[in-house]
Amino acid sequence: MHFDHGTLNRDYARYTHRKLVLISAGLLILGLAVIHGIASGAARIPVADVLRSLIGSGTSQRFDLIVWQIRLPQVLAAVVAGAGLSVSGAVMQSILRNPLGSPFTLGISHAAAFGAAFAVMILGSGSMTSAGAIAIANPMVTTAAAFTFSMIASLFIVAVSRMRGAKPETMILAGVALGALFTAGTMLLQFFADDVQLAAMVFWTFGDAARADWQDLMLLGAVTLGASLYFFFNVWNYNAVDAGDETARGLGVQVARVRLWGMLVASLVTAVIVSFLGIIGFVGLVCPHMVRRVIGGDNRFLLPASAVLGAVLLLLADTAARLILAPHLLPVSILTAFLGAPVFMVLIIRGRR
Repeated sequence: MHFDHGTLNRDYARYTHRKLVLISAGLLILGLAVIHGIASGAARIPVADVLRSLIGSGTSQRFDLIVWQIRLPQVLAAVVAGAGLSVSGAVMQSILRNPLGSPFTLGISHAAAFGAAFAVMILGSGSMTSAGAIAIANPMVTTAAAFTFSMIASLFIVAVSRMRGAKPETMILAGVALGALFTAGTMLLQFFADDVQLAAMVFWTFGDAARADWQDLMLLGAVTLGASLYFFFNVWNYNAVDAGDETARGLGVQVARVRLWGMLVASLVTAVIVSFLGIIGFVGLVCPHMVRRVIGGDNRFLLPASAVLGAVLLLLADTAARLILAPHLLPVSILTAFLGAPVFMVLIIRGRR
């Protein structure tokens, strides 16, 4: 059989060009969404003043304060969290070869919620302010506890998978069992909590990008960027695993090692994001499915496109959450849950058709 290599090269060039155009369009939309997110809120800032404030060309001190101390950290936190959760979900679905793989379904988010409840109940990090509002008195203790239990859950899933040969089904089942266990633990703590502690526990579970300050954002960004680079350097391994474990081994891929390290790094990203911002569900589950339907399953393009779409969707959801009940702020996790569940159901139904 004769192949026209010139035709094959042109077809491959069109194949990659279309995907790169889609990713570039996503980046352009993300840039516009960032400007819109900074401008929107209880205090509306004209776009021209936003741009002047960002480039430091001079605007009112009030606008500079709102942009640099309030809006910009929240917008960037939403971008980083959306990208991190989405790319982590895409990697989990790829290496587990399971469409239900995500930080939320594997019990990592539930473990973080238990850690925060443990900090509030046992370590006394929940309090009531003089104005009668519920607040986290010691955010660092709560964050550390949420991160610790998230990593405990991740390491347990990895340990169980090693004992069973790193089978994808084992990781999924271990994650489901851990989610149920930590949910039961959180409910137990809530049962014995007083009214202030109970309110503080519920307050923490509402995922909100506004919690992050510049110092938190630097850590979130560093972890997410480092993990994304690790994922990108392993895209060929993930593509091989997608084709089946036997095929991947035939290509020289150490399947168990790739799967375990991928899970560990994705879990680390999730644990850091959830411990700082709270539980934000469905982003890591829905975004990779949406991208896969448009751009395909090639991880060279799937992972960056998932990161871009996750950043765009979480940022738009965060901006909408600020505007729906303005001047009151609605936690973005509520909006992502309301939007994510129907979208996922639509994707499932269309996929079956």
